[in-house]
Amino acid sequence: MKKIVVLGSLNIDMVMTAQRLPVIGETVHGDHIQYMMGGKGLNQAVAASRMDISTSIIGCVGDDSFGEQIKTGLAKEKLDTSSIIRKEGNFTGTATVFITNNDNAIMVIAGANDSCDISVVDEHIDLIKEADVLLTQLEIPVETVEYALQKAKEFGVKTILNPAPYKELAPRLFDYIDYLTPNETEFESLIGKKFHSSEELEQEMLEWSNKHNVHLIVTRGSTGSSYMEDGKVFTVPSIKVNVIDTTGAGDTFNGILAYGIAEGKNLRDAVRMAGIGASLSVTALGAQSGMPSIDELEAYMKKESLVC
Repeated sequence: MKKIVVLGSLNIDMVMTAQRLPVIGETVHGDHIQYMMGGKGLNQAVAASRMDISTSIIGCVGDDSFGEQIKTGLAKEKLDTSSIIRKEGNFTGTATVFITNNDNAIMVIAGANDSCDISVVDEHIDLIKEADVLLTQLEIPVETVEYALQKAKEFGVKTILNPAPYKELAPRLFDYIDYLTPNETEFESLIGKKFHSSEELEQEMLEWSNKHNVHLIVTRGSTGSSYMEDGKVFTVPSIKVNVIDTTGAGDTFNGILAYGIAEGKNLRDAVRMAGIGASLSVTALGAQSGMPSIDELEAYMKKESLVC
């Protein structure tokens, strides 16, 4: 059986809905609040596991009630949580998510995620060694991410880095990455310049890819996803859905992309499936609530004659 390992953050999300965000010094009345499991690592692991593929999550929570809530809440998912470490004397990472009409703003406090160091990777090195794909992000220390990617490459494991939230990356890091999945804003940070059209984006993707031996995939929200293959840029358009909450769409994309790569799908099919899953995920409130199961995803694709 194919295996995915996700190394990354685990949070409790406090999701608040309101008509608009306050400006500095202002108080506004919100509509609703929910407490949900989150963190980019956990979100991506849940998205992958719902594809009915063996998935493990490596990460850290605190010794508080939120840490216990995460462990308990994940019992309903087909996800190996034995590699989640509870850090004594630390608090679980939290994210406050503000939802307004068709958009969101997020404030993250790392907590125990900052304690996810190289020793955590070493403790679970056999899990990474046995994986087909290692997926990671940047809500844990960059040195931990680099170490894990390097080890995975030594073992012949395919690697995906979702560079979010964006942090400056050492050039050597790209030697350990098979697939890089920034969104448009993160890609602008990566190249150090802004682009103002699809043509400019494609040109920048071509120039960057000529310098790095990495499969570059740029997620573009409602436009879809653009990826590099055989020296050309291809764009897979997104599907039209009723948007409720965009939180977790990128994480859904990455989790399903990892599934497609682990299963040996060609890049276009993997990107298309991931994009459809990401679009479906925004039709419900919360990062994980709308993430489709493999049955839901395949049923939609069959109905729309989108076979991968």
